[in-house]
Amino acid sequence: MTKRDVVRAVLEGKRPPYVPWACAFTSGARAAVCRHFGSDDLHAVSGNHVVYLNHVLTRGAVSHFDDLGNGRVRDHFGVVWNRSESKEVGVVEGCVLPEPTMAGYRMPDASDPRFTRTVPEMIERHGDGYRVFCISQSLYERACTMRGMTNVLADFYENPAFLAELLARIAEWNVELARRVIERFDVDAIYFGDDWGQQRGLQMGPRLWREFLLPPFRRMCEAVRDAGRAVFLHSCGNVSELLDELVELGVTCLNPFQPEAMDVDALLPRYRERLTFHGGLSTQRTLPHGSPDDVRRETRHLLELGR
Repeated sequence: MTKRDVVRAVLEGKRPPYVPWACAFTSGARAAVCRHFGSDDLHAVSGNHVVYLNHVLTRGAVSHFDDLGNGRVRDHFGVVWNRSESKEVGVVEGCVLPEPTMAGYRMPDASDPRFTRTVPEMIERHGDGYRVFCISQSLYERACTMRGMTNVLADFYENPAFLAELLARIAEWNVELARRVIERFDVDAIYFGDDWGQQRGLQMGPRLWREFLLPPFRRMCEAVRDAGRAVFLHSCGNVSELLDELVELGVTCLNPFQPEAMDVDALLPRYRERLTFHGGLSTQRTLPHGSPDDVRRETRHLLELGR
């Protein structure tokens, strides 16, 4: 079996020959790992089974950002990011939509070839892996980058029609980009990155999530599933109260499955064969603050759970 086959077996609820893995690192950690193994090819040294295409942590993937100098870049939605401290993501500066209106704003062109520039090379180099095209900050997060998080949280109550329109427009753009990628490349899944959780629940609560985010997210999932591809979702924090709905929507795999926020030991067996979890290793406690033995112990525990 290829690595691609092993991941497919897991996602289809079959018993794989072993538990597959995929590790992503921020730039400093990635450089240290590659330096240790004497190679600049992270996939080769880590044995990753998933190939993330266009992921923010994949080197060179965000080349479609415009460099403004002084550690700042502008993304395709016009959002300016200060990356002087955080090299991978950064901190938003300014506000693309300071007022609750879409008047005068033009959505980016989903056909821009820069979005997929690195895809052919990644597939050629790592074609035996499971191929996942990533659309980060895909809905709620994208709205927050354009409007400002404080404004979005207020818009739920003060400007609901505008917020619904903004989310619908973002979802339409995601669907169009996903459609173009699926038509052009032999990819296995589309990954939507959208952080909904905090440590103890949803940032906006379940009622507002169902009213505002569920309809556009359902459209995104349906477009991918109708094209015969799997849906991967990245959502940090505690989103456990949505898991049954994610299964109903057809989400195939959830990441990062944070043990600081969710009960990994209880949820994994409960959703086995209905929802695949990618993660479960503590990135808030064990990896940054634990010993090597702590990392080994937690990793082996997860392997047993997954097995």
